[in-house]
Parts: sequence; C-alpha cells; structure tokens
Amino acid sequence: MHIYSDPASEHHLENIPHIEAPARFPAALAGVQYAQESGTRLEHRTCKPAPRSALEDAHAPSYLDQLEELCASGGGYLDFDTALDQHSWSAVTLASGAAIGAVESALSGTPAFAIVRPPGHHAGRDYGMGFCLINHIAVAAEYARSQGIERVAILDWDVHHGNGTQDIFYYSGDVLYLSAHRSPFYPGTGGAREIGEGRGQGFTVNAPLPARSGEDLYAAVFAGLFIPILREFRPGLILVSAGYDAHRADPLGGMQLEGDSFGRFTAELTAVAREVGAAPLALLLEGGYNLDALTQSVAATINGAEQEAPGWEYAADAGSVEAARRALAPFWHSLR
Repeated sequence: MHIYSDPASEHHLENIPHIEAPARFPAALAGVQYAQESGTRLEHRTCKPAPRSALEDAHAPSYLDQLEELCASGGGYLDFDTALDQHSWSAVTLASGAAIGAVESALSGTPAFAIVRPPGHHAGRDYGMGFCLINHIAVAAEYARSQGIERVAILDWDVHHGNGTQDIFYYSGDVLYLSAHRSPFYPGTGGAREIGEGRGQGFTVNAPLPARSGEDLYAAVFAGLFIPILREFRPGLILVSAGYDAHRADPLGGMQLEGDSFGRFTAELTAVAREVGAAPLALLLEGGYNLDALTQSVAATINGAEQEAPGWEYAADAGSVEAARRALAPFWHSLR
C-alpha cells in the first residue's frame, strides 16, 4: 500500500484550540507505523498541491477564491466550528493532492491511503462546514473520471453523514455515494429516502443508524445494502471516506465500533473490488478524534487490505437496513 501525506496537514489550525486538532496527524501516522511494524508492506509517497482545475471540478471558483483570500489575510471562520488560518490553503490543496495521488496509485494497481487533515466530506460545491473546507474525496472522484473511469463509488463510514459529498454528486449517475452514519445526528442529512435526483436517482445510498450501533449492525448494512449495490454497479474504482469517529472511544460519535471493525470493512471492500474487476481501494482520512482510537483504527484499516473478508450474510432483520432497501429497490435488482 502507498501512503500519501504531507507535513502541511499538521500546520492547519496549529494555534487555534479545536477538536479537529493538529495532533490528529501524527496520531494517524503512528497507525501507519504500527501497520508497517506488523508486517504490512508500505511505501510513503510525497504529494503536490492539487491543481486549481482539479479543485474546480468539485467546487465553485468563487468559493475557492473566498478560501484562498481568507487564508492569505490570516484566517477566520466559515461557521462556528469551521476555522482556517494562514496555513490552511496549503494544507487543503496538498490534502486534495494526496487524494489525487492515491487515485493514481490505485489505478496503477496498488492500494493507497491519503493521511490528511482537515477532513472534507462536509464541504459542498460552494460551502464549507463541520471542520471541512475542500471535499478531497470529491476531488479524487472527479480526477478518476478524468482518467477514464466511467463509474466511481464512494463509501463513507465516518459517523457523520457526508452531506457535502452527497450534494456534489446528487444528480450524477456516474458516481455512487454510499454512507453509513449515526442518525439523528450532525449534520441532519442522510435519510434513507435521500436517494438522488434526476440522473442520480438511486445512486445515493444512505444507511442511517441509531446511536450505540456496533459492528453487527454495520455488517448488516454491508451485507444487505452496500455489497449488493456495489456488485451491481460494478465501479472501476472504490474510494473510501475513512472516518474513525464511530469508534467506541471517540468523544463525538456515540457508536460502538472497535478499531478492528474498520479492518474488516476494508477486507470486505477489497474482496468486492477484486470480484467486480475494480482497481484496488483508495482511502482518505476523514474524522476520528480520540487519538489512541485513531491510531488503532488506521493500523487496522491498512492491515485489513491484506486480510480475508469476513463474508457477512444478511439476515433481513435490521430495520435501518430494510428502510434503505425499500427506498432503493426500484433502482437495484439485487435489493428486490
């Protein structure tokens, strides 16, 4: 696996007290180190800033101008919990560059993980929120499409719904967005009936889960919803918004996953990618705010890419999953 990162990630908000803190970056890299020490073969790769054209594929030029100008003036706030400073523009453009690098690696046959901050999945085409400024996974998806990948899937297991990613691709039939997230919870989106519009109808897949959900319910989501749809969609590339705030130790999430749960998620997706003939996975760090849990979860995710898939089966008794299956059944034969 290739690891893409840049020290600029640690400088974003270095002087502003914040839960999305600079210490998250070395904690995530410690997980990379643990995975390497356990025997997983890794190679660190440098990245360069994403070109403006790649950012504009996901974001409005006027919004990008606003961010760049605000950073150049010393920083400020987009909303009550979304801050930026003089280092933020460099951090986010390099983070999107890391996401592009991860796509290039995957398309060349090697799975990759972009270890970056700030996260991105709450950022929409012309707005930032929820700690997010640029939507790196959306930049990655559009870059993959520019390289000839006709069908891209984004799977988001962060505890918060990726409203920005959903908004960007809500009308697209070429990018499949799948999200398992706590609900009701911030940001208040991601209901089972939010399935896309126009050409995008059926290509937004939401699995809202109750607080304190554990791996058993996530396994039902994978087996009963995500995996059948991925098999039917047959993406050329699967991108993962890898947030770790559904870990039981996270101060924000209120869920019950263990670090090893994320390894099993990765193993399952790796197996599906092989089955449908997709490129290896490209993963991107999103949330996760307990530093020890973040380290454990990153290590488990990396190791999971080389482990046997759990092979979960759906028992058809999960109410949260059934609601989503009913909403999406008109668009996917595998759910009927």
